[in-house]
Amino acid sequence: MSVNVEKRVDQPGSAEHAEQAWELKERIRRSEGVLKQRRGFFIDAYRRATTHLYFEDETLIGFASTRRDGYILFLAIAPEARGQGYGERLVAEVAHDHRSVSCHARTTNEGALAFYENIGFEVKREITSYYEDGGDAYYLRLGEKASIREKFSDLFRR
Repeated sequence: MSVNVEKRVDQPGSAEHAEQAWELKERIRRSEGVLKQRRGFFIDAYRRATTHLYFEDETLIGFASTRRDGYILFLAIAPEARGQGYGERLVAEVAHDHRSVSCHARTTNEGALAFYENIGFEVKREITSYYEDGGDAYYLRLGEKASIREKFSDLFRR
């Protein structure tokens, strides 16, 4: 059986796939207790961001919403699609357009922290009570001096 993976992009001002992204994010929140944004915040931020999305046979399997400065607002990969390189490819898509890439991750989100560390992000600082529910976060950054495009160039050749 062949699987068709398609990349799509919602540019700032577009929310064509926002509902599907919200549903994926909520599925992950319910099962893993992370990605706890309120709907209004999520939809507003999504509309202002550039969002790279991967669809597998018309089902959203991952997305990354990014501000103009390379800050990743949301990165989510469906649990059944993890370990297949989609997260790395989404970060590479962001890196292709930005000199540096940054994000926040909950200090308790071991899976996300391991993922980011594995691809070269560094913890720059810890922020107490960063999240609305009082959760702490790490601010992570990649590519401060070195070109991220070089680090991820092999992902674009796939």
